[in-house]
Amino acid sequence: MFKPSILAMILAGGRVDELGVLTHYRPKSAVPFGGFARVIDFALSNLMRSGIELVAILSQYRSFSLINHIGTGAAWDMIGRYRGISILPPYKDFKSSEWYRGSADAVYQNLDYVRYHSPRDILILSGDHVYQMDYAELLRYHREKNADLTAAFIEVDPVDAHRFGVGEITFEDDKGGRLVHYEEKPKTPRGNLASLTILCFRPEVLYEMLEENQKHNSYEFGRDVIPMMMERNLRVYGYRYKGYWGYTRTVDEYWRTSMDLLGRDPKIDMEKWGLRTNLEHRDIRDCQPLKVGSGAIIDNSMAYNGCHIDGSVKNSILFPGVRIEKGAEVVDSVLFFNNIVQADSRITRTVSDVNTIFGPGCRIGGPPGGDVREGITVVGWNNHVPEGMQIGRGCTIYPQLGIDGWTTDNLPDNEVLR
Repeated sequence: MFKPSILAMILAGGRVDELGVLTHYRPKSAVPFGGFARVIDFALSNLMRSGIELVAILSQYRSFSLINHIGTGAAWDMIGRYRGISILPPYKDFKSSEWYRGSADAVYQNLDYVRYHSPRDILILSGDHVYQMDYAELLRYHREKNADLTAAFIEVDPVDAHRFGVGEITFEDDKGGRLVHYEEKPKTPRGNLASLTILCFRPEVLYEMLEENQKHNSYEFGRDVIPMMMERNLRVYGYRYKGYWGYTRTVDEYWRTSMDLLGRDPKIDMEKWGLRTNLEHRDIRDCQPLKVGSGAIIDNSMAYNGCHIDGSVKNSILFPGVRIEKGAEVVDSVLFFNNIVQADSRITRTVSDVNTIFGPGCRIGGPPGGDVREGITVVGWNNHVPEGMQIGRGCTIYPQLGIDGWTTDNLPDNEVLR
């Protein structure tokens, strides 16, 4: 068996404030998605299908959930003599005493790991995107162009372009061409090609750029490293990706991406995509089959093993262990592991974290219908919502309030109960 020529590094350790309580106790890449998986599973499954078996995950924020999920890496067939998944948290030694200060700094602090493996190419990915991609095609393009860096881009709505890194490509063919301009989150974007944070580097160039980057106290690939490489007229190429791409940075985007799993012809087909996850995490593989009562209604929804449904579920996604009692209704919602919706409650346009109980007769998220811009209601984990409680659309409920903690005194002004 030959040593791998490609090292993949997944940027997975941060917390996203826009995801609110969903990332209070886990990094963004470990947020549950699709009824049984985690967001990072898409990057890992893409790597597995692309034949890339040496992976490092850069994590520093509440890593336990991520470590528990990754396990040995066997779920993605990444276990063996010259393959595997390593989780690399920040550390302190005689030279380094900082947390990861940015995406480039996270890689810089682990250059000893990178050099030890001596890869031919280094592939750097974000761990919080939902997509299917064959990285082998990107690598072939990178090598054909003899590039120092190849970055992947996708066309987005011009209205949203300012939220991303935006590039201009002089297209040499349908796949891509030289990257002639790049700016991170520009106020006035020059085009609508958004960075996917998929970066393939020539190792020697990456080492040099990271060392130079540190001298300027700048620590991000998009804001600092890519523009610096272009200023030095290095061989920087853009690669155009044309498939589906789901973003999960905000609660609204997480909800919209989740809804893309539903319908007769869903935009996300996890079975066709070959999505892998660790079924040992939360004992998913040991759950009993889905149990559906004689009077239950399930319409355009996903409900996995371990669920028990006696009520009505429409346009929703239920993770293992969810129980919907008789007379209860769940619409346009995502309920994480082990939620219980008791009799005659109605949950609408809500994302509820694990181990939450909604007492009888609750009204969560407002009535069905309405404008999605009114927001998604989010309920943090380990909560017990009292009987008859009403929580309006777009509200956020903090974790572990408990049945005795439900007062407006312990919530911010913009997150009161109503």
